Amino acid sequence: MPETDAKWYVVHTYSGYENKVAADLMSTAENRQLQDMIVDVKVPTEIVTETVGEKTKEVEHKLYPGYVFVKMVYTDETWYVVRNIRGCTGFVGPGSKPVPLTDAEVYRMGVETRSTKVNYSVGDSVRIIDGPLEDFVGVVEEIDADKNYVRVVVSMFGRETPVELELGQAESIEEYFKNNQPIGFLLGACSLWEGPYTVAFRNLPRILEVNHNGSEGCRLN
Repeated sequence: MPETDAKWYVVHTYSGYENKVAADLMSTAENRQLQDMIVDVKVPTEIVTETVGEKTKEVEHKLYPGYVFVKMVYTDETWYVVRNIRGCTGFVGPGSKPVPLTDAEVYRMGVETRSTKVNYSVGDSVRIIDGPLEDFVGVVEEIDADKNYVRVVVSMFGRETPVELELGQAESIEEYFKNNQPIGFLLGACSLWEGPYTVAFRNLPRILEVNHNGSEGCRLN
């Protein structure tokens, strides 16, 4: 069975046994020559700064105490191997039936990271290009490339509302105009044409000046 069939599963452990379970599981997989079936084991951590009195120090904390993440091809054999690791109490799922994480969950929880190239940074105006808020415009408040995460503040019903998106669900306003939109659309965005984009661009958080093929600047308010 190819390694590409491997998915991430969550295993519950006794408190304090996370690292030992992870190490023992990888060792057992190697001894049984199951490296192509039990591909990876992780205990996600983060570095936090703690202050005690006048001293500060960086400490590594487990993101999910009591849990270990296992990337494996699920079979009766791999289930048996995992369940019989000392300190492991079972898989996470309904009735202890293993349920794999979705790709979105894997990246959001920091189990894996992926490199996503973005054309915006904190403080930039962006257009949402996917999801229920598609075509809304807002300002980037926070970016976490490791978790494939961006927080954008949009104007909804007269209120500034932060929304959480994947990095690929937003794009720079400047880049969007430069690469995609003809002058007819720009005129429409200036309220000479009434359509869904007109509503979105009324929410622009800052004035944006756009030039197209030497034409006069179109100012969106």
